[in-house]
Amino acid sequence: MKIERVDEKTVKCFLTNEELEEYEIDYRDFVMRSDKAREVVQEIMEQASEEVGYKPPRFAFDLQIMMVPDQGLLLTFSEKDPDVKDSEQLIECLKELKRIFQKTKEASEQAMSAKPAEGTGKEPAREQPAGKPEFAVFVFSNLRNVMNYAAALPSNLRIDSELYEMDGYYFLYLRRGHAAYERYSRACIQAMEFAELYAADVSRVIQLKEHGTCLIAEKAVRKLRA
Repeated sequence: MKIERVDEKTVKCFLTNEELEEYEIDYRDFVMRSDKAREVVQEIMEQASEEVGYKPPRFAFDLQIMMVPDQGLLLTFSEKDPDVKDSEQLIECLKELKRIFQKTKEASEQAMSAKPAEGTGKEPAREQPAGKPEFAVFVFSNLRNVMNYAAALPSNLRIDSELYEMDGYYFLYLRRGHAAYERYSRACIQAMEFAELYAADVSRVIQLKEHGTCLIAEKAVRKLRA
């Protein structure tokens, strides 16, 4: 693995055919962002940090892939500069999640501070403190973007998903399911590359189900990838 620092935001890495065979990976894994590719990219970032002092971007990077005939792959990593629209979407997403966390915290604090009912000697029933958001709905401008997003996700990501259509837009309802929360969070962040956050609260999900048309009732991401 040969790593070269181009500038402050860019680094190149050359992987020989022998190294690709050792990793059991090829060009398609990087294009489809497979789990194997993610692991190799993480290793490259760590080695680049040690060897050439490269600081990986905090949020995202662009990856260019070039095949070198009979030799291997040349990968170029450069920090992604989000445009204004992407920044606004990310800010709105973070605001929405912050609002949900705040409501959850307040509800939990109210339940914990509740006193026993007078004369009964029993504590009122307490709700279980809610954890991190377990679902979100993203709105896509067209079906192709939904399919591209589904293809970009790892094939073994165990999230639950439904697809709806309303007013000419497509809505992907993502629930954590059996996925690790970190992987589910990454899937939501990645959705911002293809769509906008539509909702992260129950009321808007109910509205979508009432007024939208359900196109795929379960395992939407898996079916769209297939």
